[in-house]
Amino acid sequence: MKYKTNAQRRNLLKFAGFTLTATAFPGILQAMDSRIKSTASANFHPDVEIELKMESIMMPIFDGPRTRIWKVYGEVLKGPKQSVVNLNDTHLGPILRFQKGQKIRIFLKNDLHAESILHWHGLHVPSKMDGNPMYAINHGETYVYEFEILNRAGTYWYHAHTHSVTAKQVYSGLAGLLIVHDQEEQSLGLPSGQYDLPIVIQDRTFNRQNQLVYANNMMQRMQGFLGDQIMINGQPDFALKVATRPYRLRFLNGSNSRIYKLAWDDGTPLTVIGVDGGLLEKPETYPYVMLAPAERIELWVDFSNKPVGTELSLKSLEFSAGGMGMMGGMGMMGGMGGRRRMGMGMMGGGMMSNSTIPNGSDFSVLKVRIDRKEQGKEILPKQLTKITSLQVSNAANPGHPRTIRLSMRHMSALLNGRSYKMNDIRPDEIIPVNSLQLMEFDNGFQGMNGMAMPHPMHLHGEQFQIINRQVNSRHQATYATVSKGIISSGWKDTVLVMPGEKVTILKPFNDFKGLFMYHCHNLEHEDMGMMRDLLIQ
Repeated sequence: MKYKTNAQRRNLLKFAGFTLTATAFPGILQAMDSRIKSTASANFHPDVEIELKMESIMMPIFDGPRTRIWKVYGEVLKGPKQSVVNLNDTHLGPILRFQKGQKIRIFLKNDLHAESILHWHGLHVPSKMDGNPMYAINHGETYVYEFEILNRAGTYWYHAHTHSVTAKQVYSGLAGLLIVHDQEEQSLGLPSGQYDLPIVIQDRTFNRQNQLVYANNMMQRMQGFLGDQIMINGQPDFALKVATRPYRLRFLNGSNSRIYKLAWDDGTPLTVIGVDGGLLEKPETYPYVMLAPAERIELWVDFSNKPVGTELSLKSLEFSAGGMGMMGGMGMMGGMGGRRRMGMGMMGGGMMSNSTIPNGSDFSVLKVRIDRKEQGKEILPKQLTKITSLQVSNAANPGHPRTIRLSMRHMSALLNGRSYKMNDIRPDEIIPVNSLQLMEFDNGFQGMNGMAMPHPMHLHGEQFQIINRQVNSRHQATYATVSKGIISSGWKDTVLVMPGEKVTILKPFNDFKGLFMYHCHNLEHEDMGMMRDLLIQ
């Protein structure tokens, strides 16, 4: 079997500009040249070996014509069979379940008539195994991943990460959950098995022939895609049936750009036990929780005191999204009952939205029905884990944070005024390996940044910790609509940066050299260029 170098990467090597950059920063050349050797290593001995295949299929989602989707299927070649759980009745890829410390080999086969590559979102893996767009493979090619699970127990995920078309490929179905377990988590006695439930929230738009609609116009690119059908675990009009006992609910916002303000319709507080990078030190209670694209939360939900027959609704409450201008009350909203079709709704500032559910409006996300009585033995632990707080004094740059300014100008989405290029590492994007870096995302905190919009910022590689949030006076009213639901504790890999906000983080860059991306996880913004590479060397 041949493993060809992808054309995009091969063409880069022809550019004279790249030669100059590589001369100055040889780590880039080493990182890109490693793609040539995407073969199974003789000296890597996997505990789990799986094959993932990407292909185009027709699947029944609604009554009537089947829907064309891009689907990931998995098969265990070696190791525990439960490592791969295919979801044959949804557009989502298989759930991958691994143990911390396992060595994993994945053969990714591309049967699509398009380039693609998968990124392991939140995992701490070598640069070559991270799914950088330069490693995209063509139809008929295979990419081999080999890495050890270094992450603590948590809810992670994987998705397509293909240059300029990530949004459309994820929207078409190239995404799935990746769950890591470890001994510490398993010793806590949290709900498990059928009481440990993953819930992936996405929004989609379908036409009258049941086909996915994705209009790639400039308006949609600037605001980010907003669908008019809320999908849970790849299914429309989803209802979760539960018993009168505790559950562990793992939520992923797998939407392209939609932000959710999650709350129970009866006012019950949300008990959060985990975020992007695993369990919190102890449970935390919130009146609602903000969940931006790519963020994850884990909830402890106890239905013990609810009578059989009770119906609950997990809603997304109204909030202000700043320049996106979408407070509720516009378009067709509320309820998930019935099929939504593509429509047009008015957004703030005179912009038009293709969605009947504007971002920041009030609508139902998930229906829960208590249909049986059971006695659960689990008790919510007062202490979940120990998290060592990172210290600014230990950073390599304690007095000089690396600032990343976010801006939307002239139909462009920029980081420090730059758009994405594969061969464009700047001096301020070079970081020493095995260092702790003080970094800040500035979304118009210091002044105007063009169109003021929220940006969920993601850094590849190790998880980070949030150490400070600041909002300027001009955006205080907007921020007040979300502030009580923003979680800043625990280990994170994606952080929502609201208009007028500056978020300061401490980010380790340990173990691995090479290129690691940072970008907005509003996928349309990413494809517009709001993405860059860091060179760790």
